[in-house]
Amino acid sequence: MRYFFHIGYHGTNYSGWQIHPDGIGVQQVLENCLSQVFKVPIRIVGCGRTDAQVHASQFFFHADIVTPWDFDLPFRLNNLLPDDIAVFDIIPMDGRQHARFDAYERGYDYFIHTYKDPFLSGFSSMYPVKDWDTGSMNRAAVLLLKYNDYHAFCKMPDRNQHTLCNISAAKIFTDTTGDRLRFHISANRFLGKMVRIIAGKIIEIGTGKLSVDEFESHLADPMKAQVIKPAYPQGLYLSKVTYPYLDVPSRSHFTQMLSGENTWVKS
Repeated sequence: MRYFFHIGYHGTNYSGWQIHPDGIGVQQVLENCLSQVFKVPIRIVGCGRTDAQVHASQFFFHADIVTPWDFDLPFRLNNLLPDDIAVFDIIPMDGRQHARFDAYERGYDYFIHTYKDPFLSGFSSMYPVKDWDTGSMNRAAVLLLKYNDYHAFCKMPDRNQHTLCNISAAKIFTDTTGDRLRFHISANRFLGKMVRIIAGKIIEIGTGKLSVDEFESHLADPMKAQVIKPAYPQGLYLSKVTYPYLDVPSRSHFTQMLSGENTWVKS
């Protein structure tokens, strides 16, 4: 029978989601734990990939498990898993639903703080900038909805069959003090390092290093050469994955506190 696992993880100690030759991935840790519990090899399929040190406050993977169980599987897995990976829910499927191919929208949040704070280190990216041009940042973010070829915002575009992505939301938020920023973006799919590359460009616009017109020129001409500098990984979270048959709220209360829904305002 196929099951969807709803999880979250803090990615600092991992080389991303996928099994990786140069370091341990979240997928490897979960497969090892499941195989240990069921005493047979268990292979899993994730809803996507995340880069090294990138987090996921919501992530789904599916696994086909033949052996029924009569114990609290989430409890047992969470006891075996390290503290930076958590299983929230296990959802039985009635067919061959696919964690990756069936997801029709994914949302990311990128968090920035402007001052050194040991309690935000590893959870948010520090850019010590006092006067952000959030108006220009949001004008650039809105442009993302008008284009759909993101060849210019992919680290290795030739690895993809195509570079078309339909972005449905892109906004900049600040807290009431202006010391913290949040960039939210949602789309049907994302390319390798695409969110971090876009976030890096938005940061350059906010600090006056790049104009909105220059930014749009790469959207209008995806093959135009440019210097790519992805934003730091530790501020990025895969925060929402939505399926036609499954729309589950995030279980990560910490991320909700980091988002500060009552203190963030659209710039």
